[in-house]
Amino acid sequence: MELWYTEKQTEHFGITAKVKKTHHTEKTDYQQLDMLETEEWGNMLTLDGMVMTTERDEFVYHEMVAHVPLFTHPNPKHVLVVGGGDGGVIREILKHPSVEKATLVEIDGKVIDYCKQFLPSIAGELDNPRVEVKVDDGFMHIAQSEAAYDVIMVDSTEPVGPAVNLFTKGFYAGISNALKEDGIFVAQTDNPWFKADLIQQVFQDVSEIFPVTQLYTANIPTYPSGLWTFTIGSKRYDPLEVKDERFHTIETKYYTQELHKAAFALPKFVQDLIK
Repeated sequence: MELWYTEKQTEHFGITAKVKKTHHTEKTDYQQLDMLETEEWGNMLTLDGMVMTTERDEFVYHEMVAHVPLFTHPNPKHVLVVGGGDGGVIREILKHPSVEKATLVEIDGKVIDYCKQFLPSIAGELDNPRVEVKVDDGFMHIAQSEAAYDVIMVDSTEPVGPAVNLFTKGFYAGISNALKEDGIFVAQTDNPWFKADLIQQVFQDVSEIFPVTQLYTANIPTYPSGLWTFTIGSKRYDPLEVKDERFHTIETKYYTQELHKAAFALPKFVQDLIK
């Protein structure tokens, strides 16, 4: 009998993938965690029925979360990732030699454990000596931090369950306080086809806190609609004005110097969301 995994992305639309094997399924203290082996995408992590990452397309998301802000900042040394228990963003951060320490704050330790076991190509740098892993509440960690980080990346699930507070104006204000005087943050902000209201609200909230606020996109086939957005808030540096020789110092599969700026060229209907 064939087994298929389906993510119901709206009440009327979903995506589906043929499953070879279920590696693990568990109701953790925070969410339903499933690790599947799929025919098309390799091993796949889902949380509460939503695709978080897959072996085949993970590099797009992780590179675009990490490298856009890190190349925008001229000398990032201390970096925080809120969420991101799969370790993919940490892996990309460590490609930057200026980074002295990367801190990961993930609320669900089971995500870290099973990604290390079943997604080692993604989670393989979580034990790097430049990394500090904290199983803790990212919202509270931000609230307790002051001028501690050059760059903060919010690698959260969608705004349900434990991630609800990570899409609030108060959280973005806390991020501003946790950043140094020239700090930058980025958050994944879902897709414009199904979550237009979310993108509008986040962009408005961030714009009221950060003098430089921009939206950029990437193509991630296993995420709802395939078109994904990221919102960047910066105290000083504009990601569209980056001129940097460091672009050629790292190995990537998706992100390039040209794509850094091209990602900010938005389709008209997305532009209209943030006017």
